[in-house]
Amino acid sequence: MLVQRTWKRRPTKVTKKKVLIVDDEPSISMLLEFNLNLAGYEVRSVHDGLAVFDTLKPFRPDLIVLDLMLPKMDGIEVCRELRRRGNAVPIVMLTAMQDVTDRIAGLDNGADDYMTKPFSPQELISRIQAVLRRVQAQPGQMEEINYDIGPLHVDLGRREVHLNGSAIELTPKEFELLAFLCRHRGKVLSRQQLLQGVWDYHFLGDTRIVDVHISHLRDKIERSARSPEFIMTVRNVGYKLAGPGPHDRKSALA
Repeated sequence: MLVQRTWKRRPTKVTKKKVLIVDDEPSISMLLEFNLNLAGYEVRSVHDGLAVFDTLKPFRPDLIVLDLMLPKMDGIEVCRELRRRGNAVPIVMLTAMQDVTDRIAGLDNGADDYMTKPFSPQELISRIQAVLRRVQAQPGQMEEINYDIGPLHVDLGRREVHLNGSAIELTPKEFELLAFLCRHRGKVLSRQQLLQGVWDYHFLGDTRIVDVHISHLRDKIERSARSPEFIMTVRNVGYKLAGPGPHDRKSALA
């Protein structure tokens, strides 16, 4: 007698993305934890800045939702210390402050995005998805392309910028913005296009974040921010990187 066996395929185990919530307001932590669990994330909450460092190793989060105003160590200090230690975990900063410069401070110290309180949990989840999508989309190999715009040299592979031979220190987001402008050199880009290309915002975002980063970038690479020679303002539209001159070049390394 022939017995036919039916083999059942084992279900594929889907690993949930882990999100660490850092907020000292229990009501906000509980709300975020509830909604993130519904969205399919594994979530853990802590309530002060120092607790982040005790939780990193056992939990190993894929992303941190980090409040700006925290006891023991504020969000800016947490960001700065994580990056100093070489930890590149994506960070979405939460802030109740309305001043755009306060929000930019978080981004300049290593945060990947920010949300201003009060906010919709659904919008925060969209931001988290966008940040994780952007991280996953980063190529494994370095982009071996150099751009020379007059005295400005941009090396995408090494993530280095030199002006007249001197190194220019840029924050990660400033470099990504300059790199995006280089890839679209000579083209006029709206603020919304820059939000989509650099911050991965595929919805109507706060375009002032673009203006502030452009201002910071100009302060570092332009001889005169009021009369820029590299990053041009196109009134009522956006910005563009100056087109190539007769001695400028783009080179791909072998």
